[in-house]
Amino acid sequence: MLEALGDTPVVLLHGPRQSGKTSLARAIAEPAGYGYLTFDDDNLAAAARADPVGFTAGLPPRMVLDEIQRVPEIFTSLKAVVDKDRMPGRFLLTGSANVLLLPKLADSLAGRIEAQRLHPLAQCELGRAPSGFLRQLFAAGFELTRHERLGDELAQRIVAGGYPAALARGAGRRRDWYRAYVQTLVQRDVRDLARIGALDTLPKLLEIAAGQTARLLNVSELSGPFQVSRPTIRDYITLLERVFLLETLPPWHVRQLNRLVKTPKFHLGDTGLASALLGVDAAALKQDRGLLGQLLETFVFQELRRQASWAAQPIAFHHFRDRDDYEVDIVLEQGKHALAGIEVKASGTIRATDFRGLRKLKEIAEARFVCGVVLYDGDVLLRFAADLFAVPLRALWETPVQPIR
Repeated sequence: MLEALGDTPVVLLHGPRQSGKTSLARAIAEPAGYGYLTFDDDNLAAAARADPVGFTAGLPPRMVLDEIQRVPEIFTSLKAVVDKDRMPGRFLLTGSANVLLLPKLADSLAGRIEAQRLHPLAQCELGRAPSGFLRQLFAAGFELTRHERLGDELAQRIVAGGYPAALARGAGRRRDWYRAYVQTLVQRDVRDLARIGALDTLPKLLEIAAGQTARLLNVSELSGPFQVSRPTIRDYITLLERVFLLETLPPWHVRQLNRLVKTPKFHLGDTGLASALLGVDAAALKQDRGLLGQLLETFVFQELRRQASWAAQPIAFHHFRDRDDYEVDIVLEQGKHALAGIEVKASGTIRATDFRGLRKLKEIAEARFVCGVVLYDGDVLLRFAADLFAVPLRALWETPVQPIR
């Protein structure tokens, strides 16, 4: 972010509420002499909407504007201010909705803004140790090492999630926090983004989506319990994506193959949130192996997304499936010439057949394929081919206990 503030007039830090955006923005900006205003203040937001030109004209030279999605009317005025003075770091904006999808922002600040996504905390951040997993993945550079099994700790990490305010609470109070979080988000941010009459539908829709996380998106199934049309449910899903509660994972495919499934998957934005919506704690999750597998896949996907957000090169995420039931849970692309696949297993055993989907992906991707990994809850990192590995889940965020000589 410091680099962006050094050469770009407007920097946007966006991500879900309570992920630490305001704290990070103020920690960076206040020592540099920035002013600070938040549009969570209803009176301030109303004033900015009523007279966006006068509001922006009276701002100091450097300014943090918090929760910018509540006042989209201000974007054109920000453009005018920036065009008069292209000073780098003029505005640091934060948003709890993906305002890049709002046409007014796209039209007004194109070429003047750099956006950076802030996620809830990754497991490696909680452990205060950098992870080298993505670097090893794209180098196929895994070494035979031993790790501790997660065991019961796996379910505990899944239900805890990554929101700092939730992690500061005990397990019982954490669930209450997540449920209140959803209600607040729906009543405030979603209401600002779209005027919909059935706001009470969204928490229930999100709960149903939590039970289907890591599955192919099926709008008909999601719309079943509601007296609304499938296009309306699709619009609601888009709204939940826009406030970072849901994330769709597009399919990986190549044009010349028609047998690849082109339906996206979707994932909840955080497994702590998903667990709270489903009313499961760590003990209940361990007993439900099907749900454990789904939430574990989402947990791994979100951990990788969070680690990728600070990677040196952009990484695109997909899933792979064909009509013969070959599938890979997560496909990662670094640039146009490096592709890796990850399968996720909740068990502590590994078999050669677990690499079935990865071998098919390798066959189709050809020279672009650099590495395939099956993540499992074992204790030994094993090589199954020059570019295929079984990797303990803990290796996603921790260094090994010891190398195997």
